[in-house]
Formats: sequence, C-alpha cells, structure tokens
Amino acid sequence: MAAGYQAKHGERLTETARAWGVWRIPEAEVRALGEVDGRDVLELGCGAAQWSIALAGDGARAVGVDLSGEQLRHARGATGTLPLVQGSAEELPFGDAAFDLVFCDHGAMGFADPVRTVPEVARVLRAGGRFAFAIASPFLFMCWNPKTERVDARLHAPWFGMRSDEDEQTIQFQLPYGDWVRLFRTSGLVVERLLHLRPPEDATTTYDDYVSLRWARDWPAEDLWVVSKAAA
Repeated sequence: MAAGYQAKHGERLTETARAWGVWRIPEAEVRALGEVDGRDVLELGCGAAQWSIALAGDGARAVGVDLSGEQLRHARGATGTLPLVQGSAEELPFGDAAFDLVFCDHGAMGFADPVRTVPEVARVLRAGGRFAFAIASPFLFMCWNPKTERVDARLHAPWFGMRSDEDEQTIQFQLPYGDWVRLFRTSGLVVERLLHLRPPEDATTTYDDYVSLRWARDWPAEDLWVVSKAAA
C-alpha cells in the first residue's frame, strides 16, 4: 500500500511537514513537541519521514522507524542522511533511555497494540522526556459505520471493551480515555495535555474517505496526547 499512499498523500505531507493529523494542524499552533534543536528524537511509523526530515532541519537528531520497508524506501529517496530503521513500535530496536522525544502522527500508534507500544516508548525515553502522538479519537472509532465505510452521527461500536477493529487490509487499535490514562501511568508516564484537533472552517484534506470536515468540526475526530516521563 505504500506507493499508493505516498502518491495520494505524500505531496501534502511534505508541504505541511510540521503539522498534525489528516487536517494538518500546524505544530506552531499546537506546540506539542517543545524544543527539538539538539534533541534526540524518534518518529514512530515515520512513513516517508516528512516529519523527521523537517525536524532534522530544525536541529533535531532525528531517527525514523517504520515496519514497512516500502515506506522507508520512499523516505530514503527524500533524504540520504537521516537514520532510518525498519522495526516495530511494539518492540523498538533501541536501547533504554535513548531519546529525549518520541512522537507519532497516526501510523504506529493506531496500527500497533498500545499495550505494547506505550511501555516501549517509556523504556526508550530519558527521564523528563516527552511522548506526543496523534491518533483517531474514540468517538470516531464508535461512529465508524462498517456498512458505508464512513463516519456518521450514530454510535455503531461500544465504548466499554473498545480494543481493536480490523478488515481485510489493516487493524486499528483504540482505547477509551480512562484506559489510555491507566496505561500511561502504569508505564511511568504522566499526562501533560490532551488536545482535540479541531480543523478550521476552511480546512482541506487528502484523506477525504476518512471523515468529513463537518463531522470533525462538530465532534473530536483526532486526539493529540502529550505525556512525559518523570524526571530522575
């Protein structure tokens, strides 16, 4: 799927490299990452590494990791110097306390099991480090209509017991908010902020088969979590 994904979304992702979610909410407005200059930064599910390339230009020592070798091939075509690693967010191929900042814009935090990814992120973060990631919201998860393959204004899935949903191509993981908070705390992480990424009225997206602008203006379609590891 990598070639088709980059053909449809790659140009927009490159043009808006420092932005979050399907509506590309600028990091300059959100300020989820903090200072990156001189920091060791890991991007989970980096794809073609548009984010990491941009952050490296801002002075970060950025590393991209992705399970897909094809996605990494697209990344290597865009940069010859950024370290790129093929691996799973559920079992990160890095030593303990290797990074000051770990982040993910959808990708790995939706496709991988959070019960495994969150402790792994905590392991590779240094004391005082930050973890920021955007993910589809539980509301979108509950309102996804499997018959129309669109999000609508009715509840189709239960809140309690929310865990994963899969089709013939992908699996998506999701948790209720209380379970996210519990998982962070048991992993040694503290919630700093939870932002609902509401798009502006004139927002556009290349993910037009995902959720409508009207829906995303009325209800939270994407969440941005910012959590940190306690200082030593």
